[in-house]
Amino acid sequence: MGGWQLVAARVLGGDGRVAPSNRVAIGVIGLGIQGVGDMKSFLGMREARVLAVCDVHEGQRAKGKQVVDTFYGNSDCAAYNDFRELIARPDIDAVQITAPDHWHPLIAIEAARHGKHMYQEKPMGWSVRAAHAVEKAVKENEVVFQFGTQQRSDGKFRFACELVRNGRIGRLKTILVGVPGSVSSCPIQPAEPVPKELDYDLWLGPAPMAPYSYQRCRPYSQKEGWSVWYGISDYCMGMIGNWGVHHLDIAQWGNNTELTGPVEIEGLGQFPKGLLTDCAVSWQVENRYANGVTLIHMDDATSRKHPLQQGGHGHGVMFLGTEGWVHVDRQKLDAQPASLLETKFGPDEPRLLRSDNHGANFIGAVKGRNQPAAPIAVAVRTDTLCNLQLIAATLKRKLRWDPDQERFLDDAEANSMLDRPMRAPWRL
Repeated sequence: MGGWQLVAARVLGGDGRVAPSNRVAIGVIGLGIQGVGDMKSFLGMREARVLAVCDVHEGQRAKGKQVVDTFYGNSDCAAYNDFRELIARPDIDAVQITAPDHWHPLIAIEAARHGKHMYQEKPMGWSVRAAHAVEKAVKENEVVFQFGTQQRSDGKFRFACELVRNGRIGRLKTILVGVPGSVSSCPIQPAEPVPKELDYDLWLGPAPMAPYSYQRCRPYSQKEGWSVWYGISDYCMGMIGNWGVHHLDIAQWGNNTELTGPVEIEGLGQFPKGLLTDCAVSWQVENRYANGVTLIHMDDATSRKHPLQQGGHGHGVMFLGTEGWVHVDRQKLDAQPASLLETKFGPDEPRLLRSDNHGANFIGAVKGRNQPAAPIAVAVRTDTLCNLQLIAATLKRKLRWDPDQERFLDDAEANSMLDRPMRAPWRL
């Protein structure tokens, strides 16, 4: 005999919630401070559901699972040591990639091959070639990609770029970018036994083999400050790219060059010697574009002293035009003349894609409602620009760049730095 039964409204989404079948199922790979922070953002979204977490640190893995289980009030969250096992799950729609930087490209390519959409923290990887390999995989597998340059979902940055692109400061001439320098205080550490809770070989992955020490790959803690690996070139570009990627992305957005790049790059950088942390602690790199604009990228201390700096600024992005300037960072927006801040754009003036929440924008893109605020094509160009800064600061000579072919002109040494080897058996 047929019949019917009552179904809870939460199952069908009838109480304002989203039915489970309509939620984007997410797996989180990498559970450091940024990874947990991004994950908590997804936990707060009705259209998302975190199903699994992954980290090579057993302690980090357990903490991540606890955060998810506590939020949902159950013990359903699965925890993995190997990202490939998480990605292989057919019930996961998207992955959040927040592992250390040297792992980004390989995890992203694996995710794309399995048809997983991805929210990937910056940078794209540790070489221009790796970034292009990710772009190829994303396009071939037709998955949504969101880059973790979340300033594109901040109204202050969008408004500043709209002022510049609509000519409200006159003709754009110069862009000053200031970001923090890299950590430089960690001496070389003596070798230590690998703790049982850490899969050290998998933490290293494609990076060169190196003796284990606690400082080399410890997770972030408030007591100890930034994770040391942020300043080790085997795993990261250092802040010239890791922090630089945020403000360089905004500089290109305002300059309307987000799908191209400079034609000349020249700079200097200071790199520590005899320390575990060997990434650039200070630098000044000038980038000249075909449209006549010069972008000067510096560490914050150097930026504060630059003769073109206005209004006492240093950190952030300053656009200087023939009729005024606008400065933006995460705390504030400033301009001269000050009346620029009251600008109301006309109906015929071009506006930029509006996103007020980077994670929600990603979920919307997965569900087909909108475009990602930081798509793969823009991510690759921004990431390439970061690599160009590092190469110029390292070689300390003028370099000519072809932004169409994405190669240096007549400089074999510089071109060799567009790629870097991976430790076997890992390869692109």
